[in-house]
Formats: sequence, structure tokens, C-alpha cells
Amino acid sequence: MREGRFLSRPNRFIAMVEIDGTVETVHVKNTGRCRELLQPGARVWCAAAKDPARKTKFDLITVEKGEYLVNMDSQAPNRAAGEWLARGGLGAWDLIRPETTFGTSRFDFYLDRKGRGMFLEVKGVTLEEGGVCRFPDAPTDRGAKHLRELIEAKNAGYEAGVLFVIQMTPVIRLEPNDATDPVFGDALRQAAAAGVHVWAVDCRITPDTMELKDFVPVVLEGETP
Repeated sequence: MREGRFLSRPNRFIAMVEIDGTVETVHVKNTGRCRELLQPGARVWCAAAKDPARKTKFDLITVEKGEYLVNMDSQAPNRAAGEWLARGGLGAWDLIRPETTFGTSRFDFYLDRKGRGMFLEVKGVTLEEGGVCRFPDAPTDRGAKHLRELIEAKNAGYEAGVLFVIQMTPVIRLEPNDATDPVFGDALRQAAAAGVHVWAVDCRITPDTMELKDFVPVVLEGETP
């Protein structure tokens, strides 16, 4: 990991970061807006790319935001959740299988215990204000679709759940970001009302590691249509 200073983000995929006095074009491993994180002058950490033929030498992984270190690698929540599940984060399972399809959705995990299966979708969370985290930070039709498919899985006799991985610690609670995506918020409340489990867990962050830590309260305010 190399420490640097964030300068700008020309588009969703790249950022300009000063590393050791040189301005580098780095790959941003999160296509979300992340505007509250990527502020000019922010302290960041970038991982050196393993492929020497790649156009960008580094991946932007971690950002310092006030008292927080925030991991913003959109692939990290699934990897960290898999390790946490294997350690018994949601209890003991006979089978933990990634990337399993139900209906028209491919869910992040399928868990099975004594023939009782559960589909689990993982969502990474980086948006925080005053200790309150919200998801999503940009409208996500795909996210609402996943929630509707989880309801269908529940109606078909499976257990179903969504796990929000908050890529920082400590935080107060998680809530849907209705101001940005009311459709997702409504779908999340509908899913919870249908018996879909809704969990949120924060993470212990260092510049180059992320580990799921403690459950965080989920507050679902507002009306369910």
C-alpha cells in the first residue's frame, strides 16, 4: 500500500492522486459517487497493481474521512463477508456457496444447514454522516430487483437475507437512503415485512485490511406501500 493525497476524479473509474510527489492516475475500485469521501486533499491509500502491463499502476482502496478510515473497494465486502460467514458470523452452516442464482438474480451467497437453505445478498456501505450510514449513495435499480427476488425466495420456502457491510467503524445505525433512492427504501421495507432478514455489520479497517466486526442497528422508517 502507498499513501497518497487525493486530487480529483475525472470520471467514475479513475482518480488523480499524488504519491511520493508524483501525480498518478489510479483506478477507483468503486463506481459509486463517494463524493463525501473523495474530497481534494483527502489522505488515501493505494495498492500497487499486480499486472505490470496495466495502464494504471495503483488501485485506490482506503480513504481517511475525519476520524474514520473507510474502505471503498466495492469487491471487498463480499470477500470479507465470506470470511466472516466461515467464522460463524451468522451461525454454523453445512454449506457456504458463493454466487448462486435464484429466479433472474445471482445472489452473493447460498447457505444451507440441515437442508434449510438461505439466499444472502451483500451490499457494501460507504455513505456516513454523523455516525448514521445510509444505502445506497446513488439510485440502484439492481439493488431493488435483488430485494424483490429475495421476497420471491422467501415465498418459495427458502430463508432470505440482505447483509449491509459498513466499510468503517464505529457507527450508530444504518437506514435506507430514501432521499436518494426511495424505490430501494420501499423495497427494503417490503422485504423486511415479508420476513427477509436485514442485517448490518461494521468493519475494522486498516489501510490494507477489512474485517467484519459488530452488528449495527438497522432502522427502517417510513411507510411501506
